[in-house]
Amino acid sequence: MSDPDTVTDPGAATGPDAATDPSGATGSDTTTGAQNSSTEPATPRSAAEGTEAPAGTPAGDRGHVARVLGVLTNADRVQNLILLAVIVIIAAFVTSRQPAFLTWGNLSIAVTGTIILFGLTGLVELLVIIVGGLDISVGSIVGLSSVVGALVWTHTGQNGALAVLSALLIGLLCGLANGLLIIYGRVNPFIATLATLAAFKGIGQVLSDGGAIGSGFASNAIFIFIQRGSVAGLPTQLFILVIVALALAFLLLYTDIGRNVYAIGGNPTAARLAGVNINRYVLAVYLVVGFVAAIAGVILMARQGFGQQTGSVDGLELKAVTVAALGGASLRGGRGGVLGAALAIVLLGFLENGMNVLNINTFWQNVAQGSLLLIAVIAQQRRRKERAIGIPD
Repeated sequence: MSDPDTVTDPGAATGPDAATDPSGATGSDTTTGAQNSSTEPATPRSAAEGTEAPAGTPAGDRGHVARVLGVLTNADRVQNLILLAVIVIIAAFVTSRQPAFLTWGNLSIAVTGTIILFGLTGLVELLVIIVGGLDISVGSIVGLSSVVGALVWTHTGQNGALAVLSALLIGLLCGLANGLLIIYGRVNPFIATLATLAAFKGIGQVLSDGGAIGSGFASNAIFIFIQRGSVAGLPTQLFILVIVALALAFLLLYTDIGRNVYAIGGNPTAARLAGVNINRYVLAVYLVVGFVAAIAGVILMARQGFGQQTGSVDGLELKAVTVAALGGASLRGGRGGVLGAALAIVLLGFLENGMNVLNINTFWQNVAQGSLLLIAVIAQQRRRKERAIGIPD
């Protein structure tokens, strides 16, 4: 699955451990987000220090395996154990007051609620942060995809296949727009996706006249399967989430593409000098983000029975970034694992559903999610003994 046009140097482009060119050479390739400066050496981050890789793992890949799994380094292992402990505490607390909390009936409602939406967007947010970027337009892409799909559905005599394909196409176009702005417009990823967040949202509101659009989805076999069907004993929506998670883990763990993604995020200068085409990778990552966000948009259409730019997609950006941050992704790039992100999805899902079951004001959910994101970022900064601004201690 490696890129045929990419020449990788196993010694120089394996993520955060790669050496930095002392001359600080700069090239035409554009790097993304809050990455390490090309004129400053990256801080070495040994992913397997004091640990052992799984049996049979080549020595050169041990650090990479540890970074992806997020369980073999002391810091990441502690972080994942903390996430697991918090999940258990939330489950025990809510169950003590509402015994039905852990029943399949309640959990299935949670799964088909917003968990799928922020789960899918959170996983691809993890990918884009690992490469050194950021995408806060994912919620707007989800909403716009659902609106365009509903419009096509309405104007093609309720053709489900065309509605789904058009939604996916819009997601790809949105991802392409983000990637081109960042690469060739040389715009900071945060600013670029902040602008497209507003633009995509505005387009969706114009197309839908600010309301819901479309009806009759419950009579179409495709949308019935998405909403109420099952695959291998799992609800279709949960099955899609699991497939995306496994595909992302495989990509990062077993392919040269994944290694190059870590290399770009960890040390873009060393990755470029090793022959990695940074622009191509960054563009591909944003295309993947747009495509998966569009899948979430299709699920939203099936669940709601209409397309809408607002409602369930509001605040989805915060949840997606929180999933990635809680999952161990460094906002500087080059670090993060799917296992941590999966635990973060479960934690946020339990927290949100638990607060609903206990009839806690929904506004407090935003407070809780914002607090979790803040805690995750502070923990990262303290662990690396860094501060973004101000006088050092």
